[in-house]
Amino acid sequence: FSSLSQDYTATIYLRQRWTDPRLVFHGNKSFTLDARLVELLWVPDTYIVESKRSFLHDVTVGNRLIRLFSNGTILYALRITTTVACNMDLSKYPMDTQTCRLQLESWGYDENDVIFTWLRGNNSVHGIEKLRLSQYTVQSYYTLVSKSQQETGSYPRLILQFELRRNVLYFILETYVPSTLLVMLSWVSFWITLDSVPARTCIGVTTVLSMTTLMIGSRSSLSKTNCFIKAIDVYLGICFSFIFGALVEYAVAHYSSSQKCAAKGPQEGPANELTKEMEGVNITNILNSSITSYQRKISFTSIEISSDNVNCSDLTMKTHEKIKCVLRKKMHRIISYFTIQNPSNVDHYSKLLFPLFFMLVNVFYWAYYLYF
Repeated sequence: FSSLSQDYTATIYLRQRWTDPRLVFHGNKSFTLDARLVELLWVPDTYIVESKRSFLHDVTVGNRLIRLFSNGTILYALRITTTVACNMDLSKYPMDTQTCRLQLESWGYDENDVIFTWLRGNNSVHGIEKLRLSQYTVQSYYTLVSKSQQETGSYPRLILQFELRRNVLYFILETYVPSTLLVMLSWVSFWITLDSVPARTCIGVTTVLSMTTLMIGSRSSLSKTNCFIKAIDVYLGICFSFIFGALVEYAVAHYSSSQKCAAKGPQEGPANELTKEMEGVNITNILNSSITSYQRKISFTSIEISSDNVNCSDLTMKTHEKIKCVLRKKMHRIISYFTIQNPSNVDHYSKLLFPLFFMLVNVFYWAYYLYF
């Protein structure tokens, strides 16, 4: 079976049996005839519907058998290898179940000339229960008798329908486990300090690139015409989102930390410069300058606070100034709402939220694709 070309290749031992009254003879014996005599007998014009390519085995001679019974019954057996199309629904790949058919139909004789039947129903088919396939397990099979309505008439058709379930263990080991481990590896960065920029950046970029390679490799085994989203694509997309989210989380935490440090810088900078300039000055001058600087800071602080507490409902203010004042206050509130006060809490919450959400998404994912 090939998901790439959506077909399957099978070697079939096709045995057809019919009765020709012209070949009745006396006795209870049966004769096996040379396969070359098939040109002298009437044989049904059976062909395989939806066959892409087929051939009859001819090593060391043509693999055909003709056996004639005394009541005029003829057994005609062939060994054929054929590749038949099977329209697969890969929306749940690799947890999918496929239904394929092998259909035999008369090419030129309609139902008024010949009638096709299975000799023993489902027991007419042998060997399917013993099949050992690399990716599939045969769940069930059954036989049908149908008719094919064409412009030239109604033709008899025999149908063998079988259901196959894909073995998901290979894909779990090949794709699901590595992608899950990559997601867990991206969480390691949460335990590294914000100051370790190379370490956290390296983990984030490496996991993103590895996940991208894994996604490309998973699609290489399927046909490029299969544009619909498959189950494995959904899972890889989820894993990629969590890995990329871990990288974005560090960007947000590091940016917030740098902004907080920048806000503290102007307050600490003048004090440090003042300390360098005042080296060698006596204690009295240092105390006086410190008191003066402290008073200035207090006065500046009071001015800033008073400017923030401007009353927008003041009657002396113009209308457009009131509107600007209200909008300014709204913007300050919105910005303060989204401002991260403590950047270290981002990593603290991420350690809990990322694994929790990933486990929750996995529960919904496996429940949906396995049971719905």
